[in-house]
Amino acid sequence: MPTPSRSACGSAGPEGGERGTVSDTGETERISSIELDERTVARRTPEVEHERRVAIYDLLENNLFRPLKAGENGQSGPYKVMLSIEDNSRLVVDVATGADAAVDRLILPLMPFRKIIKDYFRVCEAYFDAIKHAAPSRIEAIDMGRRGLHDEGSDLLRERLKGDVEIDHDTARRLFTLICVLHAR
Repeated sequence: MPTPSRSACGSAGPEGGERGTVSDTGETERISSIELDERTVARRTPEVEHERRVAIYDLLENNLFRPLKAGENGQSGPYKVMLSIEDNSRLVVDVATGADAAVDRLILPLMPFRKIIKDYFRVCEAYFDAIKHAAPSRIEAIDMGRRGLHDEGSDLLRERLKGDVEIDHDTARRLFTLICVLHAR
C-alpha cells in the first residue's frame, strides 16, 4: 500500500515528543487494527476522510499501546481498538487482543475535549482556506496554532487514559485525530 500523502491538519509527521516504535516495544505493545464505529460518524468531507486515512495508516505503522488490564489479566497484544461515541457525550474505546478476547472497555467523558476539538476544526478550516490564497507566513502561523491545539488534545487524551493505557505522544496525536473524525459534521 502506498504511503498516503501527509496532511497539514492531521496527525502525520513527527512533531516532537516521545517515540514508541514497534522496534522499541516489540510486537505486543501496539495497535494492529483500529476501527471507527461508522454508526456514530456523520458523512465526511473529502478532507476529513483524508485525515482519517492518514491517521490510521500512520498509527498502524508506528505506535505504543499498553493496556494495563491486559498485563493484569495475563493478556498480550497486539491489540484491536474500536472507537465510538456513545450518547453524544462519551468516547468509548473497546480494546481486544488479536484473537478478539476482550481486554478493556474505556469510557471517557467528551466534555473536556469539546472546546479543543471545536477550536481545532476552526483552525483546520482556516488552514484549508489559507493554502488557497494566503502568504506562506500566514499559512505557517496557522499551522503552528494547529499543532499547538493538536498537542493539547493529545496531552489531554494521555492524561485521561493514564492508569488504564500507556501511549506515547505520537500515538496520542493520531488517536486524537481519529476522535476529531468521529466529531466531524
